[in-house]
Amino acid sequence: MRVLTRSDVERAISMREAVEIVIQAFVELSTGKADVPLRVTLPQAKHDGVTLFMPAYLSDSESLAVKAVSVHDRNAERNLPRIHAIVVVIDPATGQPVAAMEGGYLTALRTGAATGAATELLARKDAEVAAVIGAGVQARAQILAVAAARPIKRCWIYARHREKINALIAEVQPQLGSSVELLAAESPSQAVREAQVVCAATTSSTPVFNGEDLQAGAHVNGVGSYKPEMQEIDSATLKRASKIVVDSREAALAEAGDLIVAIERGEIQIEDIYGEIGEIAAGLKPGREDDSEITYFKSVGNAAQDAAVAQAIYQRALKDELGVEIDLYT
Repeated sequence: MRVLTRSDVERAISMREAVEIVIQAFVELSTGKADVPLRVTLPQAKHDGVTLFMPAYLSDSESLAVKAVSVHDRNAERNLPRIHAIVVVIDPATGQPVAAMEGGYLTALRTGAATGAATELLARKDAEVAAVIGAGVQARAQILAVAAARPIKRCWIYARHREKINALIAEVQPQLGSSVELLAAESPSQAVREAQVVCAATTSSTPVFNGEDLQAGAHVNGVGSYKPEMQEIDSATLKRASKIVVDSREAALAEAGDLIVAIERGEIQIEDIYGEIGEIAAGLKPGREDDSEITYFKSVGNAAQDAAVAQAIYQRALKDELGVEIDLYT
Protein backbone atom coordinates (compact mmCIF):
# COMPACT_ATOMS: atom_id res chain seq x y z
CA MET A 1 0.00 0.00 0.00
CA ARG A 2 1.18 3.48 -0.86
CA VAL A 3 0.79 6.06 1.91
CA LEU A 4 0.45 9.67 0.79
CA THR A 5 0.76 12.70 3.06
CA ARG A 6 -1.01 16.01 2.51
CA SER A 7 2.01 17.42 0.67
CA ASP A 8 2.07 14.36 -1.60
CA VAL A 9 -1.61 14.88 -2.43
CA GLU A 10 -1.04 18.57 -3.13
CA ARG A 11 1.82 17.79 -5.50
CA ALA A 12 -0.07 15.06 -7.33
CA ILE A 13 -2.90 17.04 -8.91
CA SER A 14 -3.87 20.59 -9.91
CA MET A 15 -7.27 22.20 -9.49
CA ARG A 16 -7.80 22.29 -13.25
CA GLU A 17 -7.12 18.55 -13.46
CA ALA A 18 -9.44 17.92 -10.52
CA VAL A 19 -12.26 19.86 -12.22
CA GLU A 20 -12.06 17.63 -15.30
CA ILE A 21 -11.96 14.47 -13.17
CA VAL A 22 -14.96 15.56 -11.11
CA ILE A 23 -16.98 16.41 -14.23
CA GLN A 24 -16.48 12.84 -15.44
CA ALA A 25 -17.36 11.50 -11.98
CA PHE A 26 -20.62 13.44 -12.06
CA VAL A 27 -21.38 11.98 -15.49
CA GLU A 28 -20.91 8.45 -14.13
CA LEU A 29 -23.04 9.29 -11.11
CA SER A 30 -25.94 10.61 -13.18
CA THR A 31 -25.85 7.88 -15.83
CA GLY A 32 -26.06 4.92 -13.48
CA LYS A 33 -22.39 3.96 -13.65
CA ALA A 34 -21.57 4.77 -10.04
CA ASP A 35 -22.61 2.90 -6.91
CA VAL A 36 -22.70 5.49 -4.13
CA PRO A 37 -24.68 4.68 -0.96
CA LEU A 38 -25.78 7.56 1.23
CA ARG A 39 -23.00 8.31 3.67
CA VAL A 40 -23.11 6.79 7.14
CA THR A 41 -23.07 9.36 9.93
CA LEU A 42 -21.84 8.54 13.42
CA PRO A 43 -22.29 11.47 15.85
CA GLN A 44 -20.02 11.90 18.86
CA ALA A 45 -22.28 14.35 20.65
CA LYS A 46 -20.30 14.58 23.87
CA HIS A 47 -17.28 15.70 21.84
CA ASP A 48 -19.24 18.06 19.53
CA GLY A 49 -18.16 15.91 16.63
CA VAL A 50 -19.39 13.68 13.86
CA THR A 51 -17.67 11.09 11.67
CA LEU A 52 -18.88 10.27 8.17
CA PHE A 53 -18.10 7.16 6.13
CA MET A 54 -18.39 7.57 2.37
CA PRO A 55 -17.81 4.65 -0.05
CA ALA A 56 -18.10 4.77 -3.84
CA TYR A 57 -17.40 2.65 -6.91
CA LEU A 58 -17.31 4.13 -10.42
CA SER A 59 -17.43 1.36 -13.01
CA ASP A 60 -16.24 3.31 -16.07
CA SER A 61 -13.16 4.79 -14.44
CA GLU A 62 -12.65 1.76 -12.18
CA SER A 63 -12.41 3.98 -9.12
CA LEU A 64 -13.15 2.35 -5.76
CA ALA A 65 -12.51 4.15 -2.49
CA VAL A 66 -13.89 4.91 0.95
CA LYS A 67 -13.40 8.11 2.92
CA ALA A 68 -13.69 8.58 6.65
CA VAL A 69 -14.04 12.24 7.58
CA SER A 70 -14.53 13.71 11.05
CA VAL A 71 -15.78 17.19 11.89
CA HIS A 72 -15.13 18.27 15.49
CA ASP A 73 -16.16 21.79 16.41
CA ARG A 74 -14.06 21.96 19.58
CA ASN A 75 -10.79 21.15 17.84
CA ALA A 76 -9.83 24.82 17.69
CA GLU A 77 -9.43 24.68 21.48
CA ARG A 78 -6.93 21.88 20.95
CA ASN A 79 -5.05 23.70 18.17
CA LEU A 80 -6.20 21.00 15.76
CA PRO A 81 -7.99 21.30 12.40
CA ARG A 82 -11.77 21.12 12.58
CA ILE A 83 -11.78 18.45 9.86
CA HIS A 84 -9.70 15.27 9.67
CA ALA A 85 -10.04 12.74 6.88
CA ILE A 86 -8.41 9.72 5.31
CA VAL A 87 -9.18 8.07 1.97
CA VAL A 88 -8.43 4.42 1.20
CA VAL A 89 -8.17 3.44 -2.47
CA ILE A 90 -9.02 -0.18 -3.31
CA ASP A 91 -8.26 -2.18 -6.45
CA PRO A 92 -11.76 -3.19 -7.67
CA ALA A 93 -10.37 -6.24 -9.48
CA THR A 94 -8.81 -7.82 -6.38
CA GLY A 95 -10.24 -5.94 -3.39
CA GLN A 96 -6.69 -5.12 -2.27
CA PRO A 97 -6.16 -1.75 -0.56
CA VAL A 98 -3.54 0.00 -2.70
CA ALA A 99 -3.31 3.48 -1.18
CA ALA A 100 -4.16 5.52 1.90
CA MET A 101 -3.98 9.30 1.68
CA GLU A 102 -4.64 12.37 3.77
CA GLY A 103 -8.22 13.31 3.04
CA GLY A 104 -8.58 16.84 4.40
CA TYR A 105 -6.90 18.50 1.45
CA LEU A 106 -8.51 16.01 -0.94
CA THR A 107 -11.94 16.95 0.45
CA ALA A 108 -11.30 20.65 -0.06
CA LEU A 109 -9.90 19.95 -3.54
CA ARG A 110 -12.83 17.85 -4.72
CA THR A 111 -15.36 20.26 -3.19
CA GLY A 112 -13.67 23.11 -5.01
CA ALA A 113 -13.56 21.02 -8.16
CA ALA A 114 -17.34 20.48 -7.92
CA THR A 115 -17.74 24.25 -7.85
CA GLY A 116 -15.37 24.48 -10.80
CA ALA A 117 -17.42 21.90 -12.69
CA ALA A 118 -20.71 23.70 -12.01
CA THR A 119 -19.17 27.06 -12.89
CA GLU A 120 -17.84 25.55 -16.12
CA LEU A 121 -21.31 24.29 -17.05
CA LEU A 122 -23.60 27.01 -15.68
CA ALA A 123 -21.82 30.36 -15.35
CA ARG A 124 -21.61 32.98 -18.08
CA LYS A 125 -18.61 32.42 -20.32
CA ASP A 126 -17.50 36.03 -19.83
CA ALA A 127 -17.71 36.00 -16.02
CA GLU A 128 -14.86 38.13 -14.65
CA VAL A 129 -15.94 38.95 -11.09
CA ALA A 130 -16.46 36.42 -8.33
CA ALA A 131 -17.56 36.62 -4.70
CA VAL A 132 -16.79 34.16 -1.92
CA ILE A 133 -18.65 34.20 1.38
CA GLY A 134 -16.50 32.55 4.02
CA ALA A 135 -12.76 32.47 4.67
CA GLY A 136 -12.08 28.92 5.80
CA VAL A 137 -10.38 25.99 4.10
CA GLN A 138 -13.21 25.52 1.61
CA ALA A 139 -13.11 29.21 0.63
CA ARG A 140 -9.53 28.79 -0.55
CA ALA A 141 -10.51 25.95 -2.86
CA GLN A 142 -13.55 27.87 -4.12
CA ILE A 143 -11.42 30.79 -5.28
CA LEU A 144 -8.95 28.52 -7.08
CA ALA A 145 -11.74 26.51 -8.69
CA VAL A 146 -13.67 29.50 -10.04
CA ALA A 147 -10.42 30.98 -11.38
CA ALA A 148 -9.72 27.66 -13.11
CA ALA A 149 -13.15 27.65 -14.77
CA ARG A 150 -13.62 31.28 -15.80
CA PRO A 151 -11.39 34.29 -16.70
CA ILE A 152 -11.81 35.86 -13.26
CA LYS A 153 -10.10 39.23 -12.81
CA ARG A 154 -11.48 40.23 -9.41
CA CYS A 155 -12.79 38.28 -6.42
CA TRP A 156 -14.54 39.81 -3.41
CA ILE A 157 -14.27 37.93 -0.11
CA TYR A 158 -16.53 38.44 2.87
CA ALA A 159 -16.29 36.86 6.33
CA ARG A 160 -17.20 38.06 9.81
CA HIS A 161 -13.56 38.28 10.89
CA ARG A 162 -11.37 40.56 8.81
CA GLU A 163 -8.16 38.88 9.96
CA LYS A 164 -9.34 35.62 8.37
CA ILE A 165 -9.92 37.39 5.07
CA ASN A 166 -6.44 38.89 5.21
CA ALA A 167 -4.92 35.47 5.94
CA LEU A 168 -6.88 33.95 3.05
CA ILE A 169 -5.69 36.62 0.63
CA ALA A 170 -2.08 36.24 1.78
CA GLU A 171 -2.24 32.49 1.17
CA VAL A 172 -4.11 32.40 -2.13
CA GLN A 173 -2.82 35.50 -3.93
CA PRO A 174 0.64 33.99 -4.67
CA GLN A 175 -1.06 30.97 -6.24
CA LEU A 176 -3.08 33.20 -8.58
CA GLY A 177 -0.43 35.78 -9.35
CA SER A 178 -1.34 39.24 -10.56
CA SER A 179 -4.07 38.05 -12.94
CA VAL A 180 -6.73 37.95 -10.18
CA GLU A 181 -7.26 40.73 -7.65
CA LEU A 182 -8.48 39.53 -4.25
CA LEU A 183 -10.43 42.14 -2.26
CA ALA A 184 -11.96 42.21 1.22
CA ALA A 185 -15.65 43.18 1.19
CA GLU A 186 -17.20 45.19 3.99
CA SER A 187 -20.53 43.38 3.68
CA PRO A 188 -22.11 40.43 1.86
CA SER A 189 -23.97 42.90 -0.34
CA GLN A 190 -20.77 44.55 -1.50
CA ALA A 191 -19.33 41.15 -2.37
CA VAL A 192 -22.37 39.79 -4.18
CA ARG A 193 -23.71 42.77 -6.16
CA GLU A 194 -20.82 42.95 -8.60
CA ALA A 195 -20.24 39.22 -9.01
CA GLN A 196 -21.18 36.97 -11.89
CA VAL A 197 -20.13 33.92 -9.84
CA VAL A 198 -20.98 33.69 -6.14
CA CYS A 199 -19.71 30.95 -3.82
CA ALA A 200 -21.01 30.34 -0.30
CA ALA A 201 -18.69 28.19 1.80
CA THR A 202 -19.71 28.60 5.42
CA THR A 203 -21.07 26.57 8.33
CA SER A 204 -23.90 29.03 8.85
CA SER A 205 -27.40 27.87 9.76
CA THR A 206 -28.94 31.07 8.39
CA PRO A 207 -28.61 32.70 4.94
CA VAL A 208 -25.33 34.54 4.42
CA PHE A 209 -26.43 36.98 1.70
CA ASN A 210 -29.61 38.47 0.28
CA GLY A 211 -30.63 36.85 -2.99
CA GLU A 212 -32.17 40.13 -4.12
CA ASP A 213 -28.60 41.49 -4.38
CA LEU A 214 -27.72 39.05 -7.16
CA GLN A 215 -27.34 40.61 -10.58
CA ALA A 216 -29.07 39.13 -13.63
CA GLY A 217 -26.94 36.36 -15.10
CA ALA A 218 -25.27 35.40 -11.81
CA HIS A 219 -24.37 31.83 -10.99
CA VAL A 220 -24.40 30.71 -7.33
CA ASN A 221 -22.51 27.78 -5.83
CA GLY A 222 -23.57 26.62 -2.36
CA VAL A 223 -21.18 24.16 -0.75
CA GLY A 224 -21.17 24.96 2.95
CA SER A 225 -24.43 23.68 4.45
CA TYR A 226 -24.39 19.90 4.65
CA LYS A 227 -27.09 19.16 7.25
CA PRO A 228 -30.90 19.39 6.89
CA GLU A 229 -31.09 22.21 9.44
CA MET A 230 -28.34 24.33 7.87
CA GLN A 231 -29.30 27.03 5.36
CA GLU A 232 -26.72 29.43 3.95
CA ILE A 233 -28.66 30.29 0.76
CA ASP A 234 -31.98 32.14 1.10
CA SER A 235 -35.30 31.52 -0.61
CA ALA A 236 -34.94 34.71 -2.67
CA THR A 237 -32.00 33.13 -4.47
CA LEU A 238 -33.91 29.90 -5.05
CA LYS A 239 -36.99 31.72 -6.32
CA ARG A 240 -34.93 33.86 -8.71
CA ALA A 241 -32.99 30.87 -10.06
CA SER A 242 -34.18 29.55 -13.40
CA LYS A 243 -32.19 26.36 -12.79
CA ILE A 244 -31.65 24.70 -9.41
CA VAL A 245 -29.01 22.02 -9.93
CA VAL A 246 -27.65 19.47 -7.44
CA ASP A 247 -24.77 17.01 -7.34
CA SER A 248 -27.05 14.13 -6.34
CA ARG A 249 -30.82 14.48 -6.15
CA GLU A 250 -31.12 11.73 -3.51
CA ALA A 251 -28.38 13.17 -1.31
CA ALA A 252 -29.58 16.75 -1.70
CA LEU A 253 -33.11 15.90 -0.62
CA ALA A 254 -31.72 14.06 2.42
CA GLU A 255 -29.03 16.52 3.47
CA ALA A 256 -29.20 19.94 1.77
CA GLY A 257 -30.76 22.32 4.27
CA ASP A 258 -30.83 25.10 1.65
CA LEU A 259 -33.42 23.06 -0.27
CA ILE A 260 -35.06 21.09 2.55
CA VAL A 261 -35.97 24.19 4.58
CA ALA A 262 -37.33 26.01 1.51
CA ILE A 263 -39.40 22.97 0.47
CA GLU A 264 -40.81 22.50 3.98
CA ARG A 265 -41.84 26.17 4.05
CA GLY A 266 -43.49 25.86 0.65
CA GLU A 267 -41.14 28.43 -0.87
CA ILE A 268 -40.09 26.00 -3.60
CA GLN A 269 -41.25 22.55 -4.70
CA ILE A 270 -39.24 19.37 -5.22
CA GLU A 271 -40.16 19.68 -8.89
CA ASP A 272 -38.23 22.98 -9.00
CA ILE A 273 -34.97 21.02 -8.88
CA TYR A 274 -33.91 21.15 -12.52
CA GLY A 275 -31.53 18.21 -12.44
CA GLU A 276 -28.12 16.88 -11.50
CA ILE A 277 -24.91 18.51 -12.69
CA GLY A 278 -23.93 15.15 -14.19
CA GLU A 279 -26.98 15.22 -16.44
CA ILE A 280 -25.83 18.56 -17.82
CA ALA A 281 -22.23 17.34 -18.19
CA ALA A 282 -23.48 14.26 -20.05
CA GLY A 283 -25.52 16.40 -22.44
CA LEU A 284 -28.83 14.98 -21.20
CA LYS A 285 -30.03 18.44 -20.18
CA PRO A 286 -28.90 21.90 -21.29
CA GLY A 287 -26.92 24.12 -18.97
CA ARG A 288 -27.09 27.90 -19.17
CA GLU A 289 -29.33 28.96 -22.03
CA ASP A 290 -29.43 32.72 -21.51
CA ASP A 291 -26.90 35.25 -20.24
CA SER A 292 -29.54 36.83 -18.02
CA GLU A 293 -30.72 33.73 -16.15
CA ILE A 294 -29.68 33.11 -12.56
CA THR A 295 -28.46 29.58 -11.86
CA TYR A 296 -27.83 27.80 -8.57
CA PHE A 297 -25.75 24.70 -7.81
CA LYS A 298 -26.05 22.92 -4.48
CA SER A 299 -23.36 20.46 -3.49
CA VAL A 300 -23.54 18.34 -0.35
CA GLY A 301 -20.49 16.38 -1.44
CA ASN A 302 -20.48 12.95 -2.95
CA ALA A 303 -18.17 9.98 -2.52
CA ALA A 304 -17.99 9.62 -6.31
CA GLN A 305 -15.87 12.77 -6.29
CA ASP A 306 -13.57 11.37 -3.61
CA ALA A 307 -13.13 8.03 -5.38
CA ALA A 308 -12.40 9.57 -8.77
CA VAL A 309 -9.95 12.17 -7.47
CA ALA A 310 -8.25 9.65 -5.14
CA GLN A 311 -7.76 7.21 -8.00
CA ALA A 312 -6.17 9.93 -10.13
CA ILE A 313 -3.90 10.94 -7.25
CA TYR A 314 -2.85 7.32 -6.73
CA GLN A 315 -1.99 6.88 -10.41
CA ARG A 316 0.03 10.11 -10.43
CA ALA A 317 1.80 9.02 -7.22
CA LEU A 318 2.90 5.80 -8.91
CA LYS A 319 4.16 7.71 -11.95
CA ASP A 320 5.99 10.41 -9.99
CA GLU A 321 7.07 8.14 -7.11
CA LEU A 322 5.22 10.13 -4.46
CA GLY A 323 4.55 8.77 -1.00
CA VAL A 324 5.90 5.72 0.81
CA GLU A 325 5.21 2.10 -0.10
CA ILE A 326 4.47 -0.20 2.86
CA ASP A 327 3.66 -3.92 3.08
CA LEU A 328 0.51 -4.51 5.14
CA TYR A 329 1.03 -8.24 5.16
CA THR A 330 4.42 -8.54 6.89
